[in-house]
Amino acid sequence: MSDGRMTAAERTEVIRLLEQTRDEFLAAVETVTEDQWHFRPASGAWSIGLIAEHLGLVERGLFSRVEQALAREANPAWETVTGDKDALVGTMLADRDIRREAPAAVVPTGTIARDEALRRFAERRARSLAFAETTAEPLRAHTLDHHRPVYGALNAYQWLLYIPLHNQRHIAQIREIKAASGYPETTPV
Repeated sequence: MSDGRMTAAERTEVIRLLEQTRDEFLAAVETVTEDQWHFRPASGAWSIGLIAEHLGLVERGLFSRVEQALAREANPAWETVTGDKDALVGTMLADRDIRREAPAAVVPTGTIARDEALRRFAERRARSLAFAETTAEPLRAHTLDHHRPVYGALNAYQWLLYIPLHNQRHIAQIREIKAASGYPETTPV
């Protein structure tokens, strides 16, 4: 029986995913024009700017779930209730065919300026990365229920893993927006 601490391989993987999705997201938005930033491929669809705002909100919220799980007593049944959910989280988040409504607290308003949205994302990602690189907490031993019943209880490691896997979902959405009919062309400089 494990004490619930991240293995070296788990730490390496979550750090790799946090860095990779940070870099992919920033590269995806780096050369986006203002028209492209605000373009919505359909009525009610999110723009790249709304996605950027959402990612900053979600990063804060998901990291808060890590903290909330750690603030609770260790769950003696953690291996049973969360044992094989790493793959479930990855599979569910990767499936863009299933639309999921964002909880009200992380629905973007469109009132955050581009620079501010990117600053918040970078700041919050730096915090998540620093935590992943240094924590000695038994993340797997501490659980917290997800608001979507399909997940049930997740452990603090899975909540941390959720951050970059959620980013992957929205990086794919940005690619879809860029490929959508009517997406504004880049104006030559």
